[in-house]
Amino acid sequence: MPDPDHPVAFAPHDHTRCAGHAMARAEAALALQGVRLTPVRRRTLQILLESHRALGAYDVLERLASDGYGNQPPVAYRALDFLEEQGLVHRIRRLNAFTACMHPGEVHAPAFLICRGCHAVAEAPAAAVGQALEAAAQALHFTIERSNIEALGLCPACAGTTEPMVRGLV
Repeated sequence: MPDPDHPVAFAPHDHTRCAGHAMARAEAALALQGVRLTPVRRRTLQILLESHRALGAYDVLERLASDGYGNQPPVAYRALDFLEEQGLVHRIRRLNAFTACMHPGEVHAPAFLICRGCHAVAEAPAAAVGQALEAAAQALHFTIERSNIEALGLCPACAGTTEPMVRGLV
């Protein structure tokens, strides 16, 4: 059974608790930095926490507009940029979308497992992958400034199975 504080995105879990836990950790991380969530930033994070899926900026904007926060693209982009800078959301480059960070306040560089069927996204620990990438770069005298590790595949539901494909995902 997965850790209830770090549920597996592709496994059944109490998502209300999952999202609430992530929001509480995000608020605590921001409080330590003396930063607060404005109403539009909070709502943006809540929207992204509603599921383990990536949403494009215009999808977020549509939801913000329906909640009365305005319908101009800068509304969503400013909120998403702030949340990304604070480590509360991740940009999924393959999908040109954003997903809520499931480990707010922790320094980490996850790999993202993206379901090509339903676009569910899971953060997987990737320290070993990052170390291997850094070693390969050093061998070529290359300095990595940023990396984003994304893997495309099928989640258990889309693959027609009930067993998580990889244990320990969050």
